Amino acid sequence: MLIVQISDLHLAPEGQKTLGVAPMAENLALCIERVNALVPLVDLVMITGDITHDGTRAETENAARILQSLRAPYHVLPGNHDDRAHLWSVFGGLAIPERRDGFLNYVIKVDGLRLVAIDSVMTGGSGGHACDVRLDWLKARLDEAPDAPTAIFMHHPPTRMGVAESDLDGFEGAERMGEVIGAHANILGIFCGHIHLPAHTRWNGTIVSTAPSMGMQLAPDLTMEKPSQFVLEAPGFQLLLWSKDRGLITHTMYARNPVGPFDF
Repeated sequence: MLIVQISDLHLAPEGQKTLGVAPMAENLALCIERVNALVPLVDLVMITGDITHDGTRAETENAARILQSLRAPYHVLPGNHDDRAHLWSVFGGLAIPERRDGFLNYVIKVDGLRLVAIDSVMTGGSGGHACDVRLDWLKARLDEAPDAPTAIFMHHPPTRMGVAESDLDGFEGAERMGEVIGAHANILGIFCGHIHLPAHTRWNGTIVSTAPSMGMQLAPDLTMEKPSQFVLEAPGFQLLLWSKDRGLITHTMYARNPVGPFDF
């Protein structure tokens, strides 16, 4: 089974560039073209937040317009740049199967794999937040299938990744979330966005993995002294290959014109 993770689209309203410089709509279209061309066809696309840049209805509708060209079914999670109400209004019922207690949490079961999507948005803030309501929901979902291979998707990485967007923004509730995660040995990985570059680390018995953005690429700053800046690069995504015999394998892909192929 093939799953694509796309994150941090940061779309502006139709016809506009994000922050006046980033052609995010064009980048997303290029990414979708690359995803649609994969062989075999992707089974599912998970979009892990920051679909919009300013959280407006116009940006959310622009995202839906572009995403409808995906050949695979897709699901959406909120990021700190999004508005939950707009996401639910535009995507609710299909790309967002469920809304409970005001949060966009849901579970998908595909080919023996459980995908648990959890809303990590901090209302009024840019950091991550896993409150007791969301963690109780997460624990209940994990407890109901303790032996099923499970992947967790959310916007914010729950641990420091060497990038200001995770290290300085913080993640409230990370300690209890770590306890919940650590009590379940069937979790194959936690797949996030937010930091606009691919990174991976061990955390509470599993792997935290982040996806690149749609072209607004950040860079690690271990001094945490520089202001957040981005460069324009080719849009990227994560390709997750799942099988019962090999487990879950992750590849980082980019939507750019390669040179080749050549015999090796």
